[in-house]
Amino acid sequence: MARSDMQVEVIVGLEIHVQLCTASKLFCGCAVESGQPANSLVCPVCLGMPGVLPVMNKKAVEYAALTGLALNCQIASFTKWDRKSYYYPDLPKNYQVSQYDLPLAHHGFIEIPLPSGQTKRIRIRRVHLEEDAGKNLHATGNFSQVDLNRTGTPLMEIVTEPDMNNATEVKALAMELQRIVRYIGASEADMQKGQMRFEPNVNLAITRHGQVFKSPIAEVKNLNSFRALEKSVDFEAQRQLEEFLATGLTLQTGNKTTRGWDDAHEVTVLQREKEEAHDYRYFPEPDLVPVRVDEAWLDRIKAGICELPLQRQLRFVREYGLNDYDAGVLTLERSTADFFDDAVKAGGQPKRICNLLTQVGLKIANERGCRFVDLGIKSRDVAALAEMIDRGQVNASAGARILAEMVATGRDPQTLSGQLNLLQKSDASELEALVDQVLEACPQALDEIRSGGKKGPKARSYLVGQVMQRTQGQANPAVVSEIMARRLGI
Repeated sequence: MARSDMQVEVIVGLEIHVQLCTASKLFCGCAVESGQPANSLVCPVCLGMPGVLPVMNKKAVEYAALTGLALNCQIASFTKWDRKSYYYPDLPKNYQVSQYDLPLAHHGFIEIPLPSGQTKRIRIRRVHLEEDAGKNLHATGNFSQVDLNRTGTPLMEIVTEPDMNNATEVKALAMELQRIVRYIGASEADMQKGQMRFEPNVNLAITRHGQVFKSPIAEVKNLNSFRALEKSVDFEAQRQLEEFLATGLTLQTGNKTTRGWDDAHEVTVLQREKEEAHDYRYFPEPDLVPVRVDEAWLDRIKAGICELPLQRQLRFVREYGLNDYDAGVLTLERSTADFFDDAVKAGGQPKRICNLLTQVGLKIANERGCRFVDLGIKSRDVAALAEMIDRGQVNASAGARILAEMVATGRDPQTLSGQLNLLQKSDASELEALVDQVLEACPQALDEIRSGGKKGPKARSYLVGQVMQRTQGQANPAVVSEIMARRLGI
């Protein structure tokens, strides 16, 4: 079958599971912590022992409502809990407490940045709460082990509409959603700790001779990196297209399938045909009361919404003249963006502060494995350093060294520039004498400048460099160039 006579559209919806950063689990008082000994953070409630009763975690509901509001969703005035029945070794109760037909939030949208610099709106179908399952371990011998520490952890599921058409858009949505839940404080969203997991639903709409064929939807389960998410969507779209080219499709779509991601070979692997809702035998959870949303309570949650990351990124471009890349780096974490805003308000030039943070500060923080704000420097000191560079008191490379010393010592930039002997020399009389010495010592360069040939600009740069070398880089290059121009009659 020829590909030239058909149009192919990739259709992707995304399910995202986000662990909420509550102190305790969703329906019991067990702590939510990672890295603890297996099965040490469990109790009769999260183990599903007979006769126990769950108690709702109010903070988890608040975080889910806050996320729904940040995603422009409608918040339901009434919602309930449901039992989703299925058996897995890491689910002791043989059912999961979730929300089925009445989610907490619904009908929202998220704006994602595109490579073109524009944005695209992706609809949000629902945001609901559920309890997480445990974890199966396969690292010992020829058997599996079960760690139930994670069982009962508050888990928020966000489901988009199938509005994405390529892997780049899917990755952009996942990254933007991670920024949002971190900004509002709902989750740390650390994928290495399993706090954020992705499940793309991929299929194709193939138009040929006026007819539209749709491939069966394939859901790729439990992806825990942006790289795996992007590559799995690309692979699955290509796999389905090759299957269509080889065998053709009828207008009747086949059953939805669940596939796993083989990261080593970068392929998806069939696991099973996907269950339908009736297979889970949903019914209302009899041991938990429904959630009725009070307007006053919802207003208090709304008050906690800050300026969201994409809006802030666009503002940094619009108000401060930053490029989109730098603005994206600065808004990756809310605390860094707050620091940048504070430094600009303290009087620093935005682009200069941006360079200090992105080229020096964030690099040091990354090496130390911490956030930039945890380095302990003050925004007003970074603003002062930026002003020193712009006024020519220190050059850019000296500024980078001073910032590193600010992190190491906690001292202010004015003190450090003097202690490190990094202040630029701007005394005209002193520099004039040095310029005269260089001109006298370099007659060939002087002749090339006066001849007016192509070598003149290069020779002039050479002479300025000689002055800088004699002052060990401490001369103000702008002042040196001005004196040089006067001496040469330029």
